[in-house]
Amino acid sequence: MATTLARPVGHRPSPSPAPRRRRRSFWPYLLISPTLLATGYLLLYPLARNVVISLQEFRLPQLVRGDARFVGLANYGRVLSDPEFWAVVRRTLLFTAINVVLIMVLSTLVALLLVRLGRVLRLLVMSGLVLVWATPVIAATTVFQWLFQSRLGVVNWALVQLGFEGFRDYTWFADGPATFAILVVLIVWQSIPFAALSLYAAMVTVPAELYEAARIDGAGAWRSFTTITLPVLRAMFGLITCLEVIWVVKAFVQIWVISQGGPGQATTTLPVYAFQVAQSLQRYDLGAAVSMLMVLLLVLALLTYFRQLYRQEGES
Repeated sequence: MATTLARPVGHRPSPSPAPRRRRRSFWPYLLISPTLLATGYLLLYPLARNVVISLQEFRLPQLVRGDARFVGLANYGRVLSDPEFWAVVRRTLLFTAINVVLIMVLSTLVALLLVRLGRVLRLLVMSGLVLVWATPVIAATTVFQWLFQSRLGVVNWALVQLGFEGFRDYTWFADGPATFAILVVLIVWQSIPFAALSLYAAMVTVPAELYEAARIDGAGAWRSFTTITLPVLRAMFGLITCLEVIWVVKAFVQIWVISQGGPGQATTTLPVYAFQVAQSLQRYDLGAAVSMLMVLLLVLALLTYFRQLYRQEGES
């Protein structure tokens, strides 16, 4: 006999309690607000101040009295009409292109080497890279000055020992192309650790099954790199390339300590040129205009690169 449970007449099931609305807490935003404000002040205020100075007549008297006069885009017009500025721009582009190409090629080779090394050798190589990366810029630049000294430098001594008598007491820093090459070697040497370690960390995330399948299909090392490693890590390669472009373009300390833009103007890049105009000529307005044009050129170059990168990603 089936039994049924009778419900009291008029009885309705009690509604389930409505979910309590989670109160939006403002404490996380309040706690990080000092950091955000300080970061915004340190990053945005100098940029805004530089823009204002570039639109004023700002020399040493204005720096002392504080009565700068607004001149609009006159400083930009004067800089853009100066042939020396365009010579510096071309030199900066050449300097950046050479450095970035060498950094990316050598860093990729070092990263591939780290992938294939054993545990002990990999640890030794990575330790050396970290030590290079941790070396202060001034200290590394001073060491390079010692290495290329004319009489007591190790480089001249080694070249003479190898039979190159023409390098006895050779003055590297009196020759423009030689100084340019030394600066390229210095910046590349300082930049490889970051790029190589970043690329190595990305390469170890690529599934090993892809390489095994490529080897079964008869692909060699170069084809495996171009068909697997490079396409999979294209975004990482693009990011590191952009970071290295920024690092090379804004390189100032190395150039100023070694050559101060000389001999002549052989190693004068945009940061050095802006500093020379502002400090030597005491034309802080023109120096600010040069630095803002450098930022603009850098942003345009990076936007063009990102556009090309996104276009390639869409086609693939």
